[in-house]
Order: sequence, then structure tokens, then C-alpha cells
Amino acid sequence: MNIYESCPEFEGENFLIRLFRKEDCDDLLKVYSDKNALPFFNSDNCDGDNFYYATKQRMEEAMNFWEYSYKNGWFARLSIVEKSSQCAVGTVELCKRVSDDAFNNMGILRVDVRSDFEKQDVLYEIFSLVVPKTDEVLGCDSVITKAPLYAVERIPAVQKAGFSKSEHLLVAKNGYAYDGYWEKK
Repeated sequence: MNIYESCPEFEGENFLIRLFRKEDCDDLLKVYSDKNALPFFNSDNCDGDNFYYATKQRMEEAMNFWEYSYKNGWFARLSIVEKSSQCAVGTVELCKRVSDDAFNNMGILRVDVRSDFEKQDVLYEIFSLVVPKTDEVLGCDSVITKAPLYAVERIPAVQKAGFSKSEHLLVAKNGYAYDGYWEKK
């Protein structure tokens, strides 16, 4: 399966994770304008974008870039839809890393959620839905995700999902090295 030819959906008890849609804009604006969620967004190696979008126009611009990136096979951005409210409460980004560092040819999994969803049980459900399929949809046998030291709800969720703290740094295009990565083989 190629995620860029046919994007899968991941469904669990509480969430449906599917390719983002333009009509998710208002819901995702609540995510990306949430200053309490911002510290948990992984914007490493994203050319200075910190994923804080305070206006609908800025959110639309980001979504246009996500669509362009998906069409060009750079990354896939999926909305995390809470089934009970039918609202998008975050996103998942999936891509395969091509680099000269220890994470070459590994999948990257970014999970951004509103601050009221930055909870261990919620995050674990999201990781447990997506992680088992990363090898199939990205063609890689390992996946990394970021959980910084202060992510006290996220760290136990990634551990429960089978990730181990990596001893390696992620080296960006500009040579800057980022820490806080966890990997699952």
C-alpha cells in the first residue's frame, strides 16, 4: 500500500483518523491556535514553522500546504476525529525520513492534539491505531515520534505503545540536532 495513492483510515473506539479535509478547518483552528497544546507539536526540521495558526486564513494556508505536500509525496496529514462529537481534535502526520542520520528510512509519526486531549489514554489510543500500520503504509520497519521530557502524559502513552527512548538525535537539514525522540522497531 502506498499512503500517497490511497490514504488509509484508522478507526478505534473513540477516534477515526482519516485524510484531512478542507471542512476540518474550523476544528483544526481550535487545535493550532491552542497555546497550551503548542509545546507538544513537533515542528523539528519544518523550516521555522512552529504550527501556531491564530487565524482562519493562516490555518487555510497551512492546509493548502498539507494538500500540496500530500500530492507531491512529502507527507500525509490526517485528521483525528472524535467520534462522539464528530469534531477534528488534532492531526497525525506520517512520512518516511530520508536523511544522513540514525533515523534514515524510518517512519516519522507526528501527533498534534488540542490540549484537552493531551492525555495518556487518548494518546495511547491514537498511537495504537496508527503505529501497527506504519510499516505497511510507509514501507519501513521502524517509526519515530517525539515526546519531550516535559510531555508527562505523552511519554507513558508512547511507552505503552512499544516505543523506547532513542539515544540518537534527529539531525535537521541545517545541521541542528533535536532530541526527545522515541523509536519502535
